[in-house]
Amino acid sequence: MDEATLYTWLLVGVFVAAALSMLALLFVTAPYGRHTRPGWGPQINTRAAWLLMESPSVFWFLYIYAQGQHALELAPLLLCAMWQAHYIQRALLYPFLLRTGGKPTPLSVVALGFGFNLVNAYLNARLISHLADYGAAWLSDPRLLLGAALFAFGYTLNRHSDAALRRLRAPGEVGYKVPRGGAFELVSCPNYLGELLAWCGWALATWSLAGLSFAVFTAANLVPRALAHHRWYREQFSDYPAARRAIIPFVL
Repeated sequence: MDEATLYTWLLVGVFVAAALSMLALLFVTAPYGRHTRPGWGPQINTRAAWLLMESPSVFWFLYIYAQGQHALELAPLLLCAMWQAHYIQRALLYPFLLRTGGKPTPLSVVALGFGFNLVNAYLNARLISHLADYGAAWLSDPRLLLGAALFAFGYTLNRHSDAALRRLRAPGEVGYKVPRGGAFELVSCPNYLGELLAWCGWALATWSLAGLSFAVFTAANLVPRALAHHRWYREQFSDYPAARRAIIPFVL
């Protein structure tokens, strides 16, 4: 099988996986974090789980990117920097900032995440450094400029919201509190909203099916999880703000 055929099949596979994930996760909440529960096989330390699961998006991505004929051109380098800005933080820094309360993560969840990240990193790295030709003119293209701005906004919202959630739990605490202030006044999961906006920005900045597939897969996973978090908050806290939505302000 030549690379073009393989690439196409992997791309189709991501769209199919997104549809199946959305369908499954609307009925079964992924068993990690506050939704951890027994019956999902062996479990590992949550920090190790994040490191392992997200590492392909840093190291495999860089390896694939470096093979491309456009790897040293400015526009691909900018796109690579955007990707790595997110994933260096997510894979190498975020796990050590987590206050997990001692909850482990099922190895099955880690394996699924690791497998997806291998495919997704390949599709996007190969696209921006080799398969697509983002010449110098792309640096001033409105799609890149708007996409990069949306990515930056989403990235900032995600980081800020994650930090606010960490501050709710002092070292050694294991309980949950109602987050308040900022975007939390609008939605229960602004961290997920930020991540979704960032990858929609990526899809626009790359103007590609690979970027779109990632944005769609992100939505397929984070929208159901945000809905599950929102239900959980309402069940746990009788005074939970009634006007707050799950992930999309005023809508969902």
